[in-house]
Amino acid sequence: MTAWWCEYADLGAGPVAGVRVVAEGEHIVTVERADAPAAGDSRLAGIVFPGFANAHSHAFHRALRGRTHDRGGSFWTWRQQMYAVADRLDPDSYLALARAAYAEMALAGVTCVGEFHYLHHPPGGGRYTDPNVMGEALVQAASDAGIRLTLLDACYLAGGLEGTGHLPLDAVQSRFSDGDADAWADRFHLLPARAGVRIGAAVHSVRAVPASRLPVVARAAAGRPLHVHLSEQPAENDACSAFYGRTPTRVLHDAGVLGADTTAVHATHLTGGDVDLLGRSGTAVCACPSTEADLADGVGPLRRLRDAGTPLCLGSDQHAMTDLLGEARLLEAHERLVSGERGRFRPVELVAALTADGHRALGWADAGRLAPGMRADLVAVRLDSPRTAGCAPGQLVMVAGATDVHTVVVDGRVVVSDGRHVLGDVGRLLADAIHALEGQA
Repeated sequence: MTAWWCEYADLGAGPVAGVRVVAEGEHIVTVERADAPAAGDSRLAGIVFPGFANAHSHAFHRALRGRTHDRGGSFWTWRQQMYAVADRLDPDSYLALARAAYAEMALAGVTCVGEFHYLHHPPGGGRYTDPNVMGEALVQAASDAGIRLTLLDACYLAGGLEGTGHLPLDAVQSRFSDGDADAWADRFHLLPARAGVRIGAAVHSVRAVPASRLPVVARAAAGRPLHVHLSEQPAENDACSAFYGRTPTRVLHDAGVLGADTTAVHATHLTGGDVDLLGRSGTAVCACPSTEADLADGVGPLRRLRDAGTPLCLGSDQHAMTDLLGEARLLEAHERLVSGERGRFRPVELVAALTADGHRALGWADAGRLAPGMRADLVAVRLDSPRTAGCAPGQLVMVAGATDVHTVVVDGRVVVSDGRHVLGDVGRLLADAIHALEGQA
């Protein structure tokens, strides 16, 4: 048995003072009120939250942070810089970069990440001896960093979509593709489930997977998490409408992709009908506010989606910042900017997006709450830092950031203690991995 005494703990309706959490192995066995720690308890100062779920990550994008701001442009010009990084990665460099990126997430309180993975094959579109070696690099990276992983293996078949139809793959995109949806499904089914890992699927987008092939992906993903980039850019909507005569949301709905196991990422440029379809189907939406701001994507109708019945979760996507507390704060801040109103999302709703709803979107129904039977994931956030000192405990989520996280426990194992990761200097790990890629340019 391992026990932690929490100065405050968030039990789902806001912080409660004096809570003792006891775990056996990976799971919590008791949660009880306690005015003081018992002998042998580890004391966690500040507020203890359930683990944060990063529901949308592209780990290799971390190599672009602070390197794309001198050219201006749009999402589409940024994408060319991203493709240049994608073209240089192999299993070893992918492992090194992802390990460091996941360790940075752990420092920010992330206990589980959903990796939207489409770097499947060698540059030029050949095949590795192990067709899933790049995915296995991500599995190893998460294990090394001490966090759980949902590997969202993405189907990617076309190079884009215009009003006249889908485009062929370009030279870089060829490594993303299995050639056809059935070949993708065959490779996808080779990925084994194992401790600390869930295997999910992804439709990269309606740009990259023709509507006729979407049912193949949906069938392969049955009973697993299924994620899809949706309406991130107006150009995607315009092309889809011109070719299919429908919005991307409607295309996905008609192909049987939407539903309670599905998460739409971004969902930025939606019609009222799209909002209704997502809500009625129970499809979740993953907002990535820092990325949507960084790439000038826009602000989605997230309050309307939530009111329509869509669960919301959060992701760091291209890792313009790795700070899930910051993403939660931006979710509310962006709503204030477009609505002219404050308090569009209550702190308890932001915490739910960070924790239980994020884990549910990644297929971990037994994580995201501090309760018996749940996974022993604890994230302790300081109440006495220069950013948080004096705040009301129930409003900590609106002021705290990644640097205020001091202890992180994943499945009962301490991964971050006093702000230091078990792997040591994460900044050095990141710098080494990124500089190694520079040497391949």
